[in-house]
Amino acid sequence: MTKHIIWDWNGTLFHDAEAVVGATNEVFRPYALPELTLDSFRAVYTRPIWVAYERLLGRPLAEGEWELLDTGFHDNYFRLSQLCGLAPDAEVVLSGWAGTHSLCSMAPHAHLVPLVESFGITARFTRVDGLLNGGTGGEKAEHMAAHIAAIDVDPAEVLVIGDSVDDGLAARHVGARAVLYTGGMSTRAELEGTGLPVVERLSDALRYA
Repeated sequence: MTKHIIWDWNGTLFHDAEAVVGATNEVFRPYALPELTLDSFRAVYTRPIWVAYERLLGRPLAEGEWELLDTGFHDNYFRLSQLCGLAPDAEVVLSGWAGTHSLCSMAPHAHLVPLVESFGITARFTRVDGLLNGGTGGEKAEHMAAHIAAIDVDPAEVLVIGDSVDDGLAARHVGARAVLYTGGMSTRAELEGTGLPVVERLSDALRYA
């Protein structure tokens, strides 16, 4: 029985796919690559993000190249994401679930907290966790484990809702169930390859709670 839902933010509750693609195009402009679309970026997207960048370039990243690309991406993303809003039914699902919610994101914590607050939904969550150490682009499993420990819930009573294969792997890492949503950067085929339920709307995810 599900008593608690852990939400992902980017690409799940926060509909920022256009900002992600736009920021990626900006940082790769000096490389003279073809302009990315949502579909073409989804075709190479994975975590850790530097692997996706290596797929785009067709070669390993040079020493220090990841740090430059990541900094440039976030500078552009923070600007472009100001035009983004919540997923179409995000507020409906947050108010329509009788259990508790928390938010576990790979976004920098200092950026995440005021952004969530700007939508007036912070009170919906028992805890909001972004990354504190400044590192981005990695895998979510250990971050999810720390989040589970902090909220002190039984993983068997938790449903994770996210938009990436990494969200599903992180849920399995902590012993929770997961539903994956097609609103983010992963292709539906990749999400279905996990064997986890895949939904087109966040409201459909609540059926699995």
